[in-house]
Amino acid sequence: MIRTLTAAAVALALAGAAQASTVVDVNALTDAYGTAGAAAISLTAGEAFTVTVNPDDLWSAGALPRWSNADGLTHDLYATGTDASGEPAGTLIGENWGTYTAGDGTFAFGELVGRIGTGAYFAVGTNYSGTAATAGTLSLFYWDSYILDNSGSVAATVTAVPEPGSMALMLAGLGIVGGLARRRANRG
Repeated sequence: MIRTLTAAAVALALAGAAQASTVVDVNALTDAYGTAGAAAISLTAGEAFTVTVNPDDLWSAGALPRWSNADGLTHDLYATGTDASGEPAGTLIGENWGTYTAGDGTFAFGELVGRIGTGAYFAVGTNYSGTAATAGTLSLFYWDSYILDNSGSVAATVTAVPEPGSMALMLAGLGIVGGLARRRANRG
């Protein structure tokens, strides 16, 4: 009986555990606006989540100067000599290309954007924290008007924060495990 209760308590505790981080490779060509995007994780309405991308991780919207990080083509960017552009250090590889409006969004060319299910697109860039407005799969996209000359990819780390109800479930499970351990210690 105690083993069954202990197993049930452990299952309850694990059910409420935080979702682990997921690293998603978002490709500028295959995951551009107009495609299905790169599926990251499933979210519930009200669930908090974060997306981070290394600012030195670069992708391209075509011929020079169209290299950017996940924040998009918003400023002059110069090659380091060791970055993904392959250009010599000091070469202008990116500059401000303005914004592109499509569907229900206006974002910088080359910016990382997200969408939950069939909801509205939202800016993600190199660092995003927010709450899911609706339930669905978070997909990530490269924002661009012409995808055929896009290249490169960025690695996005996506982490979901458990809902308060999940945390309560986890704490309840841990409480049951603790109570059973105390009961066993008092018997022995």
